[in-house]
Amino acid sequence: MTVKSFAKINLGLEIVGRRPDGYHDIRTLFQTVSLADELDFEPAPDGVLEVVGDDPAIAWDRTNLVHRAARLLQGAGETTKGANIAVRKVVPAGHGLGGGSSNAAATLLALNGLWGLGLGPVELSRLARGLGADVPFFLKGGLCLGEDIGDRLTPLPDLTPLPCVFLFPGFPISTPSIYAGVDTSLTFPGKMSKIMRFLESGDFGLLENDLERSFSGPIPSSSAGQVFSRSRGPSCPRSAVRARRCTDFSPTRRAPKRRGGGSPARRTPVSRRPCRERVIGPSSVLGRSQAVRQRTLAPSSGGSNPPAPVRTI
Repeated sequence: MTVKSFAKINLGLEIVGRRPDGYHDIRTLFQTVSLADELDFEPAPDGVLEVVGDDPAIAWDRTNLVHRAARLLQGAGETTKGANIAVRKVVPAGHGLGGGSSNAAATLLALNGLWGLGLGPVELSRLARGLGADVPFFLKGGLCLGEDIGDRLTPLPDLTPLPCVFLFPGFPISTPSIYAGVDTSLTFPGKMSKIMRFLESGDFGLLENDLERSFSGPIPSSSAGQVFSRSRGPSCPRSAVRARRCTDFSPTRRAPKRRGGGSPARRTPVSRRPCRERVIGPSSVLGRSQAVRQRTLAPSSGGSNPPAPVRTI
């Protein structure tokens, strides 16, 4: 079977405070996007777990989140069934898009079905938390408010379809190093939340990412700049504006007019010539139901019975 493993973006992120265990309490908006890896799952003899991938920069040994997720599921399901797993990477590592966490969640969902374990949403979410703070989000997808360390999730109504382009600097940025640079003296629990104001007003101009302030790299953008072309009026987040300045764009392509007349939608920048950064696009945000439909599985060529579809929980 083949499963798509979607990336995510943080439309906004606020640092609420530092916890005694060293983690940070945050408030964020997780959003699934159509940029995705693909994972192939084949049954294997009892006890065999083999994970291979096409990105040589990633370790595909027992420390990999896919391998860890499979082993964790074996233990929770009390099964000795095995699997051969092949990962085709599209989501770049070290750019804040959650590729590894998404792969882990996809593994939990797929093998729960392939092995016939029948574990429910609560148990799968518990296993996901043991793999990483944002892994539980990838079991759900769509748009979610994430609180505490990002693992307390509130599913939200889907956004209007929203195309986007990703711009990546020429180097990865580790999540621990970003959080290590956070100045917690500027955070306090009672601080007015722009994310909550956005949920009331729908004004994208309110959204910011507090982690950008802790990054002192050579370019003035976050680890994954998001350049949005919206069909409605709100302006781009500040991170998107800064990311755009780091790239060499051609004259913009005029977008079609909105339905019912009025001014045209925001123009879409088009890359003109190669530069130090890498641009991936087009992509788009995915609602929860879209993510479920597009995660459709192709049955394994070696099995006689096609597996049940993997579903978001």
